[in-house]
Amino acid sequence: MDDLAFDDLKLFARVTALGSLSAVARERDVPVSQVSRALTRIEKTCGARLVHRSTHGLSLSAEGDTFLAYCHRITGALDELQGEFAQHAGEASGRVRVAASTVIAQYLLLPSLGALNQRHPRLRIELEVSDRLADMARDGIDIAIRTSTALPDTLVARALGHLDRALYAAPAYAERAGLPQHPHELRQHRLITNTAAPHLNQWPFEVNGQAVLLPAEGYWCTNDTGLAANMVLQGLGIGRLATVAAAPLVQQGRLLPVLSAFVAHQPVPLYAITASARQRLPKIRACIDFWAEWIAQEHKPSVTGP
Repeated sequence: MDDLAFDDLKLFARVTALGSLSAVARERDVPVSQVSRALTRIEKTCGARLVHRSTHGLSLSAEGDTFLAYCHRITGALDELQGEFAQHAGEASGRVRVAASTVIAQYLLLPSLGALNQRHPRLRIELEVSDRLADMARDGIDIAIRTSTALPDTLVARALGHLDRALYAAPAYAERAGLPQHPHELRQHRLITNTAAPHLNQWPFEVNGQAVLLPAEGYWCTNDTGLAANMVLQGLGIGRLATVAAAPLVQQGRLLPVLSAFVAHQPVPLYAITASARQRLPKIRACIDFWAEWIAQEHKPSVTGP
C-alpha cells in the first residue's frame, strides 16, 4: 500500500464515477492504455481484483467497493486540508459532485450553472442525477439536494427553499380527454404515478373546506420524476409534478394546471446536505451560498408555491 499515491486514489474514484477507462482518459487527456496500466498497478499493489471488466462496462468487486470508500475518505481529508489553506485566499475552486433528483437537476440546478460559472469560474460541477438517495460517503458526493433531513450526525443541512407539487396535463391531453372539474372525476382519467416514491401518489385536495387525500391509480407508471414530467408533456395523462419544473412550462403554454381550485399545496423544505467536516470548504460553501441566493431571486414563485 505504501506504493499508492493520492493520484492513484483519485484515478480509481474517477474510474468508478465515470464508469469507463476511456472517459477518465479523455478527462485527463491521456491514452486509455495509461489509465488501464494505472488501474492494473493499483490492483497489483492491493493484491486484489478491484474492478470487473466486461463488454457491458465496469463493476466493482467487494474489495473494490471497500477500496472506493477509503479512496473517498482519504481524498476527502486531503480536500479538507487544502480547504483550510484556501480559506485564507477565499478562493473557490475544484470539482464538486452534486447529487439531485432528475427534476431538481434539470429544472433547478441546470439553469443556474451559467451564473454559477460566472461567479466562480474555477469551480467544476459534476451532477449525479438519480431519484434514489445517494450514499454520500460511498459515492463521493459533496452536496446532496434533498427534501429529507433524517440525517446522521456526520451530515448537516442548509435550507434552500421549498418544493411544492400540483397537478398538470398537456394541452393535447385536455383536447383529447377533457379535464376534470372535481377531484372525484380523476378516476375517469389516465393518471401518471411514481413507483419509486409511493407517497407522491397520495394526491391532496381541499373540498368544501375539508382535507381529502385521494390515492392515484396510475395508468402510466415510472420510477423517475423526470420521465414522469415528460410523460405528462407527451399528453399521456395527468401527473403530479414539482412546480419548479411545471411553472415555466405553464408559462410556455406546454402544460395546463389541473384542479387548481382544489389542490392542497403542501410545500416541503429543500435542503443542501453536506458532510459536517467539509461544510467549511470554500468550494462547498460557494455552491450552497450561490444556490440559496439564486433560488430566492430566480425561482421563488415556482419553488415555494403560494
